[in-house]
Amino acid sequence: MPTRCLHYLLFAEAQVDSAEAGSWRFRLERVGSNFRFAATDEEPDCRLERLELLAVVRGLEALEAPSRVTLVTRSRYVSRGLRRGLEEWRSNDWHWERFGAWAPVRDADLWQRIDVALQYHAVDCRLWEFGAPLGRGTEPRCSATEGLHDPRGTAAGVRLVRGRGGVVGVPARRVGAGLAAG
Repeated sequence: MPTRCLHYLLFAEAQVDSAEAGSWRFRLERVGSNFRFAATDEEPDCRLERLELLAVVRGLEALEAPSRVTLVTRSRYVSRGLRRGLEEWRSNDWHWERFGAWAPVRDADLWQRIDVALQYHAVDCRLWEFGAPLGRGTEPRCSATEGLHDPRGTAAGVRLVRGRGGVVGVPARRVGAGLAAG
């Protein structure tokens, strides 16, 4: 009998605290259970985009078995890379054409780690507007979890905040569906 892949929500974000340091964090939540795992760290001399990518890498590498992962990030750098760049960069030996010349892909070491993780995990990336910046709260707020809701209106412990205009946040847009062999 085939085993069923576990489904996780991976929330990943980063922030540059000063000119000398930045921080990243991720939170894994298993859909349909109370399992939660979170990690955070600081990195010296890193750009915001690299920190965002590092949070995703560490989150995917924290999974012990092949899984279905819904990646929730506010990083357009990460979502566009997954949606538009990864396959092309791999086929061009981690280079891309920039103004008629071949240039190395920025953060190729991290993109290669994501590429390896995608051999094991099926990842669906969704853009999400988080309600509180890193360090100011643990609960993101948005409607990006549509389709993942249980009957009580929550998705794996994520609290949706309702205001006068409905659910606070930006609706999810699916990107990168089917990037990995599942």
